[in-house]
Formats: sequence, structure tokens, C-alpha cells
Amino acid sequence: MIGVVNYGAGNLGSVMNALARLGLAARFALGPEELSPVPGASPFERIIFPGDGHFASAMEALEQSGYAGALREWIAADKPFLGICIGLQLLFDSSEEAPAVDGRVWQGLQVIPGRVRRFPGRKVPQIGWNRTFFAQAPWASKLFRGMGEHTFFYYIHSYYADPQVPEFTVARARYGLPYCAAIERGALAAVQFHPEKSGIQGLKVLENWADHA
Repeated sequence: MIGVVNYGAGNLGSVMNALARLGLAARFALGPEELSPVPGASPFERIIFPGDGHFASAMEALEQSGYAGALREWIAADKPFLGICIGLQLLFDSSEEAPAVDGRVWQGLQVIPGRVRRFPGRKVPQIGWNRTFFAQAPWASKLFRGMGEHTFFYYIHSYYADPQVPEFTVARARYGLPYCAAIERGALAAVQFHPEKSGIQGLKVLENWADHA
């Protein structure tokens, strides 16, 4: 069973529809207690953390709901996890989208070292299909197995993740500059694009993750 974290962000319905098309059993998590990494304590084998919106607003919602701590524990236990769009960005330390306000610095989940940055000198958000290049042979990635050297996925974002550890990046795209399009670290995976809006190739990414996470 796949658990989908619902914290009030958008695109949740399209994620559930994509999973249903693949015949994958999934439902929304009913609360952070369902994300316990203790064996037998969670109804879920895998977690998807999708969404879009503002970095600070999303992080505040996670903290107030208790999901922030639950997600950190799930990831620390190296249980299968997929972040989508802001679900990738919130894994990082901080974001230029959320500068200090009244002395408070909005921090992310801080499970991947690095910062989220705004695209310089470009019209934002980037919206639409973008060519995505794999940073390693597709057979070596749990997300991109069975794909060619590059493909197109659907993006909508104004900020991009800048990991401090380059080895975590398994795919890149370009919008004025090359940027991280997907990361993998153990059982953790996350993508900047929207697989649920990326047609057959996006469904293949979700299927690969479910099969190999």
C-alpha cells in the first residue's frame, strides 16, 4: 500500500489518478501517526509526498500537522519515499523563496544538504515540457530504468534545488542553467517535475519507483 501525504497542497487528485491507472493500491495518510517507521506500525510500505505552493507555507503546514517530524523519521529509517515538486524542495535545508521574516528563518526538512534557489534572469515560473538528461545510466537509477538517454517531463516551478552532494543528482534539466531534476539516496527519491502530468513517461517513473524502491 502506498500512502500519499495530504497537507493541503495541490495536484493530489492527479497523483491518485496516476497510481490508479497503474493498478497501484494507494490512499491518503490519515495523520502523521500512520507514517511510523516501526515495523508493523504503518499500513504503508511506501510514501509519496507531492504538492506545489510556497516553501514557507508548506513547511508551516507540515510542522503544525506533525507531518514534518514523521517524514524525517520515515526517511531516516530509509523506507521508500518519493517527493514530487515541492516534495523535493522541502527535503533541503532552506530556500530563497522563504527568506528570514521577523528574525525567523524557514528551514526545510533538512534531510538533503543544500539550498533551493530562484532561477536567475529568466521568466518564472518555468511551465511546460522540458528535456531531462540522466546523470547516470538509466539502468542504474530506480526511477529511470528502461528509458533512453533523455526524455521530456512536465515542469512548473520558479525555484530549483542545489544539492551540496552532487552524487545524489540522478537527472538534470536546463532552464537558463542546468539544475537538479531528480535525486536518489538509498530508499529516498524525489523529482522536480510532475510525473502524474507527464504522460506515459511519467507513469513509467511512478511504476519504476513502486517496483524498485
